[in-house]
Amino acid sequence: MANDKIEVDNMQRILVADDVEINREILCDILMDGYIVETAEDGAQAIRILKEYQSDIAALLLDLQMPNMDGYAVLTWMEDMRWLDTIPVVIISAERSIEIENYCFEKGVSDFIHKPFNSSIVRKRVDNIVELYTRKNGLEEKLALQAKTLEEQELIIQLQTRRLKDTKIFNDLMMQYHAAILEVEAKLNVLYAEFAQEYNRNPFESIKSRLKSPKSIYEKLERRGFPINTDSIREHLTDVAGVRVICSFPDDIYRLAELVVSHDDIILVQKKDYIKNPKPNGYRSLHLILDVPIFLSVGKQYMKVEMQFRTIAMDFWASLEHKLRYKKNMENTEEIERQLKVCADSIDILDDQMLQIRNKIDKTHSALLRRDQ
Repeated sequence: MANDKIEVDNMQRILVADDVEINREILCDILMDGYIVETAEDGAQAIRILKEYQSDIAALLLDLQMPNMDGYAVLTWMEDMRWLDTIPVVIISAERSIEIENYCFEKGVSDFIHKPFNSSIVRKRVDNIVELYTRKNGLEEKLALQAKTLEEQELIIQLQTRRLKDTKIFNDLMMQYHAAILEVEAKLNVLYAEFAQEYNRNPFESIKSRLKSPKSIYEKLERRGFPINTDSIREHLTDVAGVRVICSFPDDIYRLAELVVSHDDIILVQKKDYIKNPKPNGYRSLHLILDVPIFLSVGKQYMKVEMQFRTIAMDFWASLEHKLRYKKNMENTEEIERQLKVCADSIDILDDQMLQIRNKIDKTHSALLRRDQ
């Protein structure tokens, strides 16, 4: 008897609403070996049972023509309560009007079974609908749980970030990283002025700098499993301070990077050349991690700065790729990645062609100068 009770407890509940007793009995006989079957004689009784067992009703088999309150009214009530999203409704009716079937499907019913009943058809359709909605509801619950978990994680991140941001030692560290950026920018501006004076050309087009946000710092340390403190930031993060230099031509990148590193107070920590060795997605840029000296009242100390060198075309591609990569619910990702790779390769060819054109112009200009002399 105990095993029988466990089996019944695990069975799903079906509600059959039909004013004809013989129809209710037939459906009970068809479904009773797999489900707990509740019955209702009209719409009002069906709604009472729905209210009582709402979360346990696996499906509603609903007749349209019933006294007191018909099936149409039940559908309207369920629509208003938004229960059609979680409880599948199968219409059981002798009606064969296409207009009526269309109306029911537009309301949100899941299937339509015509009288007289075929036991095999009824059982298979009900089983399929119940299984489909069980999976759907389970997936929605899982997604809701994931969303709640992400929301809780985001609240934790915000709280921890606020605590980090409000500490004096963290703000002092951010000031030091900012000072390192200023040192790098000062060296670049000197080179810019020198090139403009001596060579009548610019070694770069623009400089972009940024400090990593407290939230990004927290998330990166958390993701890598490092402690959340200033010592950990100094030791484990190399991109808190970032400077991006946009050049016109690829050879300007290497020349300028070499000049920056050649300063006797700059220490090259790491170099990653994604121009000669692009990433699989086509990304091209030269990355340098530098130790840069800053001068404080307590003396000199070194801060890490990440420098990125790109051409104008490379920077254009990278900016768009970054925006597209963080779009949500993106379809055809493989095709989009393939097209982005094609664009990156085309930009590399374009950069090379523009460099060749510039070299031809410089060569012609030099020849004219020598002739005039």
